[in-house]
Amino acid sequence: MKQVLALMMCCALATTAGAQTGTELPDMGNPVDAILTQGDEYRIGLTVLRQLREQGQILEDPEISEYIQALGTRIAAQATDEGQRFTFFVVRDTGINAIALPGGFIGVNQGLILATRSESELASVLAHEIAHVTQRHIARSIRAAGRQSLATTAMVIAGILLGAMGGGDAAQAAIAVAQGSAAQQQVNYTRSNEHEADRIGISFLASAGFDPNAMPAFFETMQRRAGLSRQDIPEFVLTHPVTSTRIAESRDRAESYPRPRPQPEISYQVVRERARVIVATDDAELERYFAGEKSAGRYGVGEQYGAALADMTRGHAGDSVAILAELRSGHEGHPMIAGALGQAQMAAGATDAALATFAEALRLSPRNVPLTIRYAEALMRVDRAREAHVVLLDLFNNVAPTPEQIRLTAIAASAAGDTGDAYFYMSEYHIANGNLPLSVQQLELALAAPDLTAVQRHRFQARMDEVREAIDRGRKRGKG
Repeated sequence: MKQVLALMMCCALATTAGAQTGTELPDMGNPVDAILTQGDEYRIGLTVLRQLREQGQILEDPEISEYIQALGTRIAAQATDEGQRFTFFVVRDTGINAIALPGGFIGVNQGLILATRSESELASVLAHEIAHVTQRHIARSIRAAGRQSLATTAMVIAGILLGAMGGGDAAQAAIAVAQGSAAQQQVNYTRSNEHEADRIGISFLASAGFDPNAMPAFFETMQRRAGLSRQDIPEFVLTHPVTSTRIAESRDRAESYPRPRPQPEISYQVVRERARVIVATDDAELERYFAGEKSAGRYGVGEQYGAALADMTRGHAGDSVAILAELRSGHEGHPMIAGALGQAQMAAGATDAALATFAEALRLSPRNVPLTIRYAEALMRVDRAREAHVVLLDLFNNVAPTPEQIRLTAIAASAAGDTGDAYFYMSEYHIANGNLPLSVQQLELALAAPDLTAVQRHRFQARMDEVREAIDRGRKRGKG
């Protein structure tokens, strides 16, 4: 059953569009559009992403999310499709796998981040998934298998993914819908898709300045893991079958590109160890791991950062401050190190030092998303919610927020006594999660809040009209 799931998950890999929060996107010209338009793909992918988020499968960590989005965007910029946008996210799963959903939504498991040995290896996986997207493999697979409704397609893909993550009976029911005579056709498509994604992905990887040899190197690591443990084969091997021929072909392609000079990988190292700490369920085991790395001489920036986070989770904030302060002195201006130091100082009760750390870090990295979020959280802890609200609005008026970041803005507005804005941002949170009726309820509460300005009232009403129009369009589409 696990192999069937994995092969079917591979058929969920790919496509294009943008990461907007609207409910309508224009159809774009392409022969495959006769089966599945890019607007269709976007709606399917967004629906699946929302379901994964509702099930708590998306890792809502600002530092990790910001890093993976920046890394993916750097690679996606090498794609030739003008105007195409991608959304990258991390799945809360220790298994080694990656997925490309319809609509340009690409996810990597926490476990895959931990399995990579360099930033180029992680980038190689993203490049491969981006190639699935640019080649619109999901639309081509559906064309080969016969079209099904958008709702059914989204349900099947979400069911497969949630089932693989232990989603229960509902997920298994959705998986059953996807099984049938088309399965072999989809598997055959998968094999050709994988080779195409390797070929195109490796060109993206090299053009973005990463080591193209990282792709065959990661494939070899996965093949070795599969050979060592036949009963616990990495999901990446099942969803992206790795063969000696495929490794040799990717290595030959890599040799045709110049090898770039090694670059500092501090952000990658920090994010990898941050992911390790977040997924850990045993503090003692985590402590033993970092102690072992230190004794083995593998105690670089990432390991020191991870050890500091582990100290914080165990309530040893003072130890964490000492490690992070020393790290910051050697890497002045690195926002993730500064942000963790500020958090550790807050946890140790050094409030003034923490706020000063955040303020200085933001001076060096203005509107850095994770730093701004951590600073706002610290301000709210010391009853300076109005300042936190202003800081968050300044950020999110310039950078598109995630649903959790919109929710944080609503909490800050509520704590600051801005009732109308608090309800308004909660309505935006529900829009981002696809629940338009709940958004309407929040907007009704916003319009009923006391002491609204004329500008607020106009903004809330205009948004209410937009949401109701979107609901009406959805109903008409459902009847059609």
